[in-house]
Amino acid sequence: MEFKKIQLNGFKSFADKTNFLIENGLTGIVGPNGCGKSNIVESLRWVMGETSAKSMRGSGMEDVIFSGTSNKASKNIAEVSVTVTNEKNEGPIQYRELDEVNVRRKIEKDKGSKFYINDKEVRARDAQMFFADLSTGAHSPSMISQGRIGAIVTAKPTDRRAILEEAAGISGLHVRRHEAELRLNAAENNLKRADELRRQQERQLVNLQKQAEEAARYKNMSEDIKKIEAGLYYLKLLEIDKEIRVENEKFERRNR
Repeated sequence: MEFKKIQLNGFKSFADKTNFLIENGLTGIVGPNGCGKSNIVESLRWVMGETSAKSMRGSGMEDVIFSGTSNKASKNIAEVSVTVTNEKNEGPIQYRELDEVNVRRKIEKDKGSKFYINDKEVRARDAQMFFADLSTGAHSPSMISQGRIGAIVTAKPTDRRAILEEAAGISGLHVRRHEAELRLNAAENNLKRADELRRQQERQLVNLQKQAEEAARYKNMSEDIKKIEAGLYYLKLLEIDKEIRVENEKFERRNR
C-alpha cells in the first residue's frame, strides 16, 4: 500500500479544503517558518489515531480546529483524510481486495471525533490497527519531526526495537500482541474479582444457612410450644368440665 493523497479541511491553519498529492519519487514541501509545514505532519498523526493533544501542540484536541483569523471566521469542524492505493493487494486482510482505501477523521466542537474507513464509521482502534498493519502509525519512527533525529540517535533499546520492527513490517503484530496482553491482563483481573465475589457469596451463603437453620429451629420450637399450649388448654378444659359436673351434682342434691 502507498499513500497517495492527504486532504485537510479546517485543520489548524488550513481553513479551506486543501489536497496534497504524493506522487512517485520524492515529494517535499518547502516553505518559511510558520507556513504550516508541521501542521501537515500533525494531520497525518491525527488521522492515524493520535490521542494526545500535547503531541498536537494544543491544550485540547479541539485546538486542531481552525480558530479563525482577521480575514476568515473560525470553523466548528476539522477533517483530515488519507487515501492509500493498494495495487498489489497488500495490507490488512479485510482490505486486500480493494484498489483504494480512504481513512478519514472528523472532529466537531463539543461532540468529539469520529473515524471512517471508506466512509464507514469505525472505532479509533480500528483505524490505528489499519495503519499498524501497514507498519506505520501516529507514533511511527519513520515520521520525523523537529528534534526527532537527535531523539532517534539517543534512543533506548526499546525505541530502537520499534524502528527495526517497523522496517521488518511486523509492527502490526507487535501492536496486536500488546493488545492481546492487555486483554489477558484485564481477563485475569476480572477472574480475580470474580473469585473474590465468589468467596464473598460463599461467606454470605454460610451466614444465610445458619440463619435458615435458626429460623427452622425457631419454627419447630414455635410449633412444639403451640402443641404444648394446646395440650394445657385441653387439660384446663377437662378440669373445668369436671368442676362443672361436680357443681351440678351438688346443686341437684340440694334441690331434692
